[in-house]
Amino acid sequence: MTFIALFIGKAVTFLLRLLGRKGTYLSGKIALKLCPKFIARVSKPAKILAVTGTNGKTTVTNLISDALDAAGRKVLSNRYGSNIAAGVASALIEGSTLFGKPKYDVAVLECDERSARLIFPGLKPDLILITNIFRDSMRRNAHPEYIADFLTSGIPEGTELLLNADDLISCSVAPECPRTYFSFDPQPFDHEAWDNIVMDVRLCPECGAQLEWDFRRYNHIGRAHCPKCGFASPEAQFRLVSADPETLRGVVDLAGERYSIPLHGVAAYNMYNSLTAMAALVKLGLAPAEAAAALEKVTIVGSRFTDETHGGKELTMIMAKGLNAVACSRSFDFVNAADGRNTVVLMLDDVFDQKESSENIAWLYDADFELLAGDNVARVIPVGVRRFDSRLRLLLAGVEEEKIKPAEGLGEAVAAVEPGECDRVFLLYELYREADARRLYAMLAEKLDKEGAK
Repeated sequence: MTFIALFIGKAVTFLLRLLGRKGTYLSGKIALKLCPKFIARVSKPAKILAVTGTNGKTTVTNLISDALDAAGRKVLSNRYGSNIAAGVASALIEGSTLFGKPKYDVAVLECDERSARLIFPGLKPDLILITNIFRDSMRRNAHPEYIADFLTSGIPEGTELLLNADDLISCSVAPECPRTYFSFDPQPFDHEAWDNIVMDVRLCPECGAQLEWDFRRYNHIGRAHCPKCGFASPEAQFRLVSADPETLRGVVDLAGERYSIPLHGVAAYNMYNSLTAMAALVKLGLAPAEAAAALEKVTIVGSRFTDETHGGKELTMIMAKGLNAVACSRSFDFVNAADGRNTVVLMLDDVFDQKESSENIAWLYDADFELLAGDNVARVIPVGVRRFDSRLRLLLAGVEEEKIKPAEGLGEAVAAVEPGECDRVFLLYELYREADARRLYAMLAEKLDKEGAK
């Protein structure tokens, strides 16, 4: 039945391409219907890396895949597809010949955390990379410790893990499995950690005493120890010991040897992504110097971060995962650190909820909108059907009422931007609103160019 499912899956993929559709998961969905154990039985590359976690997994998957390509490896990835079981199955269909032979040397597959039980037992990755585990959408992923337990139950015994030593929730996953850690040392540009609304690690996981933080970068990301029982954050094998946001260069320490790598963004979370990719490449068999050289040839996914100058004003577009308080807070913190006078356009409404005219807005009160209440923010423009809910949250966060200009659609949002009152425009958009965000970005660029030409 596996070969029948493979043949039909390939036929579906071919037909979808003839019709001009990507078909990111349909072929895999059909294959799994015909053969529920398809992921376990289909041929696979000799080495498999699975990438999961709350935030950053798509960016990290793409960085690793592109770097492996640059290093001359034949890489199978689901970078254009779904990260649930059907999407992984579709990627494996693409990665196999019609006769069931693997076509690639290595697979780098993004996997949804909630799909771990459906993917990992059959896939049997050689290495599972967990970027981080944060509080996510209340309706999708509930509490982060629930997700950690979900991952633990789906990871095959003996699978090697690559984990963020600065994230104690990730460190708790599958404690019996072998593991390697990466960590990001404190930097001169790190400000004192904001007192985030969401702080999901406060007590020692061993004895329940209050943890003491040696360093906290944001939320529960940092280094902690327990003064009562001696529990502490694990030591990391891969350490980003220095990072320069001006030159976008960093130095990774590995067993006393140091390697210069490019940093794919000025925000701390982007620097974590670069470090994570470096660690994964070495664990996949590249020499450290080879891995660093490969990273020099890749760039961050354009849809996640775009920064250009129009009409003498900087225009920055950042993906801020909607319904995810931590991801949005990280983008707000990026705005908070920006000098000058800034206008912030918020497109954070969830598209699927918008279609159903129903949305849980409780996440707004977990996100640190207070970071937008500084003097460096001249105007905030919430866009979409939930714009007035965002307006209320902004008011409660201390943003002055006259600074808030709700907009129903793209045209109103563009009209609300006053180039004369700002040095920079930020467009923060929800994951599934990329098409609208790109249209709005183009409209804003045109307006800034026209104003700049006067």
